[in-house]
Amino acid sequence: MLSAIATLTQRLEQALVQAFGDDLAGTDPVLVPASNPKFGDYQANCAMALAKRLKDKPRAIAEKIVANLAVTDICEPPEIAGPGFINLRLQTSYLEAQLAAIEGDERLGVAPVTSPQKVIVDFSSPNIAKEMHVGHLRSTIIGDSIARVLEFVGHDVLRLNHVGDWGTQFGMLITHLRTACPEALTGSEHVAIGDLVAFYKQAKQRFDEDEDFKARSRAAVVELQSGDDSARQAWQVLCDQSRQEFQKIYDRLDIRVTERGESFYNTLLSDVVEGLKTQSLLVEDQGAQVVFLDGFTNKAGDPQPLIIQKSNGGFNYATTDLAAIRYRTQQDGAERILYVVDAGQANHFNQVFQVAGKAGWVPEKVELSHVPFGLVQGEDGKKFKTRSGETVRLKDLLDEAVGRARTDLESRIAAEERQESDEFIQSVAETVGLGAVKYADLSQNRTSNYIFSYDKMLALQGNTAPYLLYAYVRVQGISRKGGIDWQNLGADAAIHLEDESEFALAKHILQLDEVITEVAQDLYPNRLCQYLFELSQKFNQFYDRCSVLQAEERQRTSRLMLCDLTARTLQLGLSLLGIQVLERM
Repeated sequence: MLSAIATLTQRLEQALVQAFGDDLAGTDPVLVPASNPKFGDYQANCAMALAKRLKDKPRAIAEKIVANLAVTDICEPPEIAGPGFINLRLQTSYLEAQLAAIEGDERLGVAPVTSPQKVIVDFSSPNIAKEMHVGHLRSTIIGDSIARVLEFVGHDVLRLNHVGDWGTQFGMLITHLRTACPEALTGSEHVAIGDLVAFYKQAKQRFDEDEDFKARSRAAVVELQSGDDSARQAWQVLCDQSRQEFQKIYDRLDIRVTERGESFYNTLLSDVVEGLKTQSLLVEDQGAQVVFLDGFTNKAGDPQPLIIQKSNGGFNYATTDLAAIRYRTQQDGAERILYVVDAGQANHFNQVFQVAGKAGWVPEKVELSHVPFGLVQGEDGKKFKTRSGETVRLKDLLDEAVGRARTDLESRIAAEERQESDEFIQSVAETVGLGAVKYADLSQNRTSNYIFSYDKMLALQGNTAPYLLYAYVRVQGISRKGGIDWQNLGADAAIHLEDESEFALAKHILQLDEVITEVAQDLYPNRLCQYLFELSQKFNQFYDRCSVLQAEERQRTSRLMLCDLTARTLQLGLSLLGIQVLERM
């Protein structure tokens, strides 16, 4: 089912060709939602842009377009306003028919894409032997939501967790643990992740201060890279311990991701060097193997190269990312690769993508995209940290959100003199708290920094998860109060739009497919958040104006159907954000 805007765009394109000939085939009719409901639902603004090309007045062009525009099955007669705006108002019968069509569709009218792609979403990416912290929040939540949207519209999505599980830090940590806590290297049950973090800090201090320790650490890296059994066993224990802790966070946030860390590509790194060397792209610079890039210079204005192999023979992030691009395009068959990584890495990805392109490792049909995001800030506008200045652990952040949600819920239950089980209270607190954290992040334009505020994200009013969840709960309350079976509203059940608030709600519901299509292409989940927030607002306005259970029959069933469609739209939209709904709260 084509959305209203897609259908009207198609009809306007046909009208342009019929009015002015094939030269205008493919011309954008510049169709946008009307800025004011009194002008209709949509407005085509192409007449002004075509005036010079067609050597005619915009209003005369608009009249010719309207004369050839076949929309009697969709709209009221088009109106021309001002210098040549074409205003279009959807017919009531069209809206009712569209609502009837999506009412029986579990996808609510959102059709799968006609040409599915193999898409890789690279997100989360914590480092082994370190705890996930607030810095991993945005990549994890945004990446998951993008993956959910792409999966829903029909793409074959591979969710990859490019964890930092290789490199110098392991030689350093293994060397320290061999003396400080040797049992930690024999089994993950002997050490907790918090202990590993402390050991890592101790190892780093020793590495910075003790030359002998530094030399032994580097030797341990060589042992690891060459496949030494004891070094490999120690590395595996560290990875297993960290992986268990990461999985607790992912399970709690309901996030699926396949781990494929830096170590996965280790055996492929020499092939990257040889491949670039064969194509004469590598240059030796101060002992290192580098590729000089177009458009990149250092502070002195000299060309800035991308290091592929260090002077000591070691590899770096760029080498691994190039190996990953080759593997993902050649072995995984990816057609679109999305890197959900903070904005500070923009130069890195621009450089890596450029080298991959120069080497011919990016097939023409493959799209590589860095999906950047800004920082999470405290209320002081600086990086979000604990009072002691430490990075906030993600576990602690989630616990705090759930704890505050529980406190708020217990206060409301007491004020309403309700009796609820502890199991109910904890379940609602977990859903609201985690949903609030996710929504607060996703509702921001991902490229911007945002200020983290528990009070704002847990508020029952405003653009928050609790506000949206409450709108869903309201519909379920209608069901309980009226003994309504949403699946059994009667064979003759139909929607009849009468009140102004019903029209506003209906039109908004029917825009879901437009919004999801836009998010799948442009990768801005905040647009879906804004849609769901406005849906909740329009539903609450409708609920305040229109009696539902007490209305006369026909109107009663019609309004019940509108309530059900609202709830289902909220549930679907929130699920694409990774947020569960509640029957009561």
